[in-house]
This record gives sequence, C-alpha cells and structure tokens, in this order.
Amino acid sequence: MTIKHHVRVYKSEEELPREDQLAWKIAEVAVDPVEVEADVTDMIINRIIDNASVAAASLNRGPIVAARAQSLSHPVSTGGAGSSIFGLDAERTSPEWAAWANGVAVRELDYHDTFLAAEYSHPGDNIPPILAVAQHVGADGRALVRGIATGYEVQMDLVRSICLHKHKIDHVAHIGPSAAAGIGTLLGLDTETIYQAVSQGLHTTTATRQSRKGEISTWKAHAPAFAGKMAVEAVDRAMRGQTSPSPIYEGEDGVIAWMLDGPNASYEVPLPAPGEAKRAILDSYTKEHSAEYQAQAWIDLARKLHGEHPELVDPANVKSIVLHTSHHTHYVIGSGAGDPQKYDPKASRETLDHSIPYIFAVALQDGGWHHVDSYTPERAGRADTVELWHKVTTAEDAEWTRRYHSEDPDEKAFGGRVEIELVDGTKIIDEIAVADAHPLGARPFARADYIRKFRMLAEPVLEAAEIERFLALVQRLPELGADEVRELNIVAAPGVIDLASAPKGLF
Repeated sequence: MTIKHHVRVYKSEEELPREDQLAWKIAEVAVDPVEVEADVTDMIINRIIDNASVAAASLNRGPIVAARAQSLSHPVSTGGAGSSIFGLDAERTSPEWAAWANGVAVRELDYHDTFLAAEYSHPGDNIPPILAVAQHVGADGRALVRGIATGYEVQMDLVRSICLHKHKIDHVAHIGPSAAAGIGTLLGLDTETIYQAVSQGLHTTTATRQSRKGEISTWKAHAPAFAGKMAVEAVDRAMRGQTSPSPIYEGEDGVIAWMLDGPNASYEVPLPAPGEAKRAILDSYTKEHSAEYQAQAWIDLARKLHGEHPELVDPANVKSIVLHTSHHTHYVIGSGAGDPQKYDPKASRETLDHSIPYIFAVALQDGGWHHVDSYTPERAGRADTVELWHKVTTAEDAEWTRRYHSEDPDEKAFGGRVEIELVDGTKIIDEIAVADAHPLGARPFARADYIRKFRMLAEPVLEAAEIERFLALVQRLPELGADEVRELNIVAAPGVIDLASAPKGLF
C-alpha cells in the first residue's frame, strides 16, 4: 500500500532524524528489493523504444550535434568501459557525458513520454543517465529494468505532490533526485549512499523556468540532460563518501522554504510501501505528435475538425477560435502566457511547440501534425496560417482546470472545448478530454504503435538491418547480459553524421 509521507519545513533547532527526511524515504524506495512486474517491464521496453525514436529524428539537429561533440571531447573514465552515444557505433564516453548527449537527443523534439499532476514531467528523461551508467559498469538487463522502474517511480511521485512551476522553478528539479535514486537501484547501493546522492541531485538541479518563457532557446532540450548528468556525478561523489546539504527538502534554508511554498509549506508525498511494486510508469503516457503534451489532444481535435469542416481551413471564413481549457494550458502554452512570441511567425521551433494557438491553427489547416514540416519557417510564415493563427486565443475554464488536477484517472483531462465563430454567424463547438494516444483515448498506444513510431522516425537515418537489430534486442531487455546492454543504442547509417563538422568549443 502506498504511504503518504508528510513533508514540511523544519527550523534548525527542531530535530528531524534523517530517517524521517524525504530524501531518505526516497532512498529506502530505491533499495527495496521488490521485483519489477511484467507489465511494468513491458512499458519500460516501450519507453526505451520511444526514446530511441525521437533521438533518431534528432541526430543532426543543432543541440544534439553540439552536445555530442562535447561528449566526445571526454574520454572514457577509469571506472568502467564507457557508454554509447546515440547514432555512433564504436565511440564511447564517460557515463555522465553520455547521459548529457543522449538526454539532449531524447528531449530535443518534445516528442517522448509525459506525466502531468501537481507538476509537469517527461519521466523518460530518467532513461539516458541510468542506461549510461548501466553500460559503463556492465550491468545486465534485469538491473537496468529495476533502475528505470525506480527512476520513474520517484520522479512521478514527486510530480504528484510537489509543484515547482508556480514558483517558476523548472520541472527538471525532480529529475536530479529520481535519476540518482534509479542509478542507486541499478548499482545496488545502500540507503545512506543513495540518500546523499538524492540530496545532491536536487541541490544541483534547481533552476528557473525562464528556460520555458518568452523566446524559448535551445537550452530547453539541455535542461533535463543537465539534471541527468548531475545525478550521475552526485552518485559518484556519494559513492566516494562525500555528503550533501541536509535536510535538502525540509531545511530552514532548503528548497521548500526558499524556492517553493515557503517556511509554512507542507506536502503529502506518496511513495511505495516496503515490498510494494513500483508501477508509476503505467500512469504516464507518450506523445503521438511532436509538441508540448497539452497540445496533443488539441491536435487530435483539430485533425477531426479538418475532416468534418473543411471550410475552417480558410481564415476568411473564421471570425474567432477560442480554446476553453485548463489553467496550465492557458497560461503556459496559450494566450494567457502574455508572450507575443507565441504569435510570431519568426519564433523559434522551441517557442512554436509551446504555442497552442499556432499548433491548433496548423493542425486545423493540415489535418495532422509532422515533427519537422509543421515547424519550418516557411510553414509558420504562410500568410493564411498567420491570419488564422492570430484568430486563436485561449481562456481558462474552471471545470477543465479541475479535471486537469483530478486524481481520478477516469476524469483527468488535458484538453478542453473549442468554440469557433464563423463570419456568417455560425458556431462550431466541440471538445476533447484526452489525446487519442492516451490510455483512455480513442487509440491508446501499444507496443505496435511504439514500433511504428520508431520505424517512421528511424528509417531516414538508420539502415534497415540496424532497425531490426535494435528492436529485436530491446524486446529481450530483462534477459540481456552486460555486453548486450552495451549494444542498446542506435547506429546511424553511413554518411548521416559528420563528426568533423561539429561546432568547436572549449573542450
């Protein structure tokens, strides 16, 4: 049975034994020897496939090229055999740098899994650092599965209970502790060591949400990779006997008191009881479309309306489009953000994938969404699109906000209601609660869908034999030996990656 741990701020003179600290409770979850259940293992395989999919599609995008070059500038460290980098064959680097390069590749297109509750998250960001360490130390597939199950569990339990964004702290602050805990499980570390790593993982990964505000930069893809890299380093230091700020969550000068809800804050953080299986991953959901998760359902609704009302393609027929939705969608990716960049045809890709007015307009006109074509400057600058785009606004709706925050999975929703007024006075009203690919959606993603997504994104850059090799290998994940875990990578076809053309830096 899940235990809800009461977490509050303690003054320095108050006694708080480390066994009662949240970081220690997280470490206890990480050391629990409970077996990973079969359906969880299957979903972990799905998400490794999903990460490889979006990494394949990103291999030659600027942030990945730069992060890969940085990583290759660092040789394999002395403690192991090194870790692989997406797209490359024989090249290896130190695990923290592989976590960096692969984390950027996974995150760049905003196209992998998501979990939304009190906070936002992409729990698949745990996989690159945990896998990198597994490859470096020679862990087998069973250990890797256990580590990933912990990473998902810890991050998602923190996301269920501790909000970061309302205090303008970036959501990757939950990855530092979760990835550190997952690596601790993978390595079979003791509670004390994991406790120190979790505390430092949090301490080093708190940053502001300016990375997701205004003109969104390439750092958006780097942020979770940085958190994963910090987690690897935190584990290394903890294994060497180094200690961390404590209590990191509850301290008078700690994260909660000064970065989150303040000295009077309290939370109820759910964590698995001893012996309880780690099943959080089953509550997360991936993306069919390459866009911020709150856009997924809206793309599906726009796709539906495109087929039912072809007149909506022409902005001359449309007076206004209002998306009635949750507080988050309105204020983060909607017109409520107050960011003029969300209506700028020259905005960056990172900005456009956080603009629901843009996304809805393009999906309405095109009847679908493409991870590259829908973001090109030519597509964003098309005159009829700009005209339609500027007629789209969002509005917060209390009921959709309530459903967004509902703890009942049957009513939790990420969509809303659209009201379209045509110039002739006609009104078109429709709504959608969850994306088609959501577990409760019209077409929930299953293994075949993950494989289809992988093939679609990998075929332009991987040879056919490599696609089949990877899929055959990853689907045997729990049975893999250490050498096979080291082959859990995708190798680009000859000529796809030109290492010599990478930008030069300090390293």
